[in-house]
Amino acid sequence: MHPNKAFRFDSDAAMLDWAFARGFAHIVAATPEGPMVAHAPIVPAGDKAARFHIARANRLMPLLDGARVVLSIAGPDGYITPNWYADPVQQVPTWNYVAVEIEGVARALDEQGLIEQLDTLAAIHEPRVIPENPWTRAKMDDARFHAMLRAIIGFEVTIEAVRGTNKLGQNKSDADGAGTIDGLARSGNTALADLMRNS
Repeated sequence: MHPNKAFRFDSDAAMLDWAFARGFAHIVAATPEGPMVAHAPIVPAGDKAARFHIARANRLMPLLDGARVVLSIAGPDGYITPNWYADPVQQVPTWNYVAVEIEGVARALDEQGLIEQLDTLAAIHEPRVIPENPWTRAKMDDARFHAMLRAIIGFEVTIEAVRGTNKLGQNKSDADGAGTIDGLARSGNTALADLMRNS
């Protein structure tokens, strides 16, 4: 993580809130077969754990139970040109971004734990995308649901450490920040521009 304290989140809780709101992680593990990465949606499990699921066919799956992992969650990011600053001749290019890492040991979930993970995932994200008619498991044929469960496996990571960087130009002047937001918006990176504008 970036060493500059200006780019730190306020607390572990703030980092976890951001990570779970973002909801998607790179699952990184050092395995006997070399470093591997899987990609999966994540949800909270109480205050001290995260859950995710991956396909049983994923090459990392048989190596995950008991493995130390890092869940890497990335937010909007983008290249920042010095031309957006008030005095570009005194600056160098940089990259603004938000990222959180959650570290811990992964343990396989039983079927009930996997179902809870899927229900939590839907409960968090359905209201965001279709609040007037959110999907729930109750809408699905039970036999079909359980048949589909066989293709995936859930894991829970007990959270041992959380690290984060929230690098949005906090070390720049107000004029540089305004120029950067305008430049990002004009270049099409509205997600990062909005994040900087609202931070």
